[in-house]
Amino acid sequence: MNGASASRTERAAALRRGAIELALFAALGLFMAILGPYNTLRAPPAPRTLYWLAAIVGGGFIGIAVDRLLGARIARFWPRVLVVAAAMTPPVALLVVGLNHWLFGDPPGLVNPWLPWQVFVMSLLVMTMRALAWRRLPPVIETRTRVVPPLPEAEAAFRMRLSAPRRAARLIAVAAEDHFVGVLTDQGSELLSMRFGDALDELALAHGYRTHRSWWVAADAILAVRWTRGVGEARLAGGHVAPISRAFAPVLKEAGWR
Repeated sequence: MNGASASRTERAAALRRGAIELALFAALGLFMAILGPYNTLRAPPAPRTLYWLAAIVGGGFIGIAVDRLLGARIARFWPRVLVVAAAMTPPVALLVVGLNHWLFGDPPGLVNPWLPWQVFVMSLLVMTMRALAWRRLPPVIETRTRVVPPLPEAEAAFRMRLSAPRRAARLIAVAAEDHFVGVLTDQGSELLSMRFGDALDELALAHGYRTHRSWWVAADAILAVRWTRGVGEARLAGGHVAPISRAFAPVLKEAGWR
C-alpha cells in the first residue's frame, strides 16, 4: 500500500469513528432530553431537546479534544477517564452557560453554584461511555498443545520390545513397576523386563513427557490435566490417569496444560 492509499484509509477510518461518536453522543443527548435532569424537564420539549443535544454533542467533542491532548499520556482506563472528565469540565461549563442564556434566557452572569459539579458528572458519564465503546479487551488466548507426529524411528527400538499384537498399537504411557516397566497401549498393557531409565532413553525422541519419577506419557494421549496445589493428574486416553509431581509440573505447563 502506497502513502496516498494509506492516507485515504486513515482519513476514512477517522471519519467513520467520528460518525460513530456523533451517533453515540446524539443518542445520549436524546436520552437526557427525555429524562430531563437538573430541572430541564420543565422546559418545552423542543428547546429541551436542542439543549441536551448541543450540550452532550458539543461537550463530547470537547472531551475528545482534551482526551487527545492529555489522555494518551495515561495508560490506565479509569484514571484516564477521570482526568479527561475533570479537565473538560471548565470549557463544557462555559458551553452550558451559553446554552442556558440562548435557549432559556438565563442571565449569563447568574451561574448555578452546583453547575461545575453537574457538568463534571455528565462529562464523566459521556467519557465513560465513549471509552467503553472503544475499549479493547485483552485477548482471550486459549492454549492448545500442538503435538507433532514423532519420527518413525523415534519409538522403533522400544516398540520392538513389545509383543507382536502391540508393536503397532497407540502408545499411551510407560510406568515403573518394581524391576519391570508397565506399558499402556490402546491394545492393552504388558510388562517389560527392563529398567525405567532405559525405557526413557529409548523414548527420548518420542513426543511425550515425564510426569513423575516413575511415569512417562505420550503427548497425544493426554486428554485433560487437573492441578491441585502444584501437583496434578493427567487424564489419558483409555481411561488411565497418570500422576504429575511438582518436579515435572513445569514441563506440562510450558506445553500448555495449565
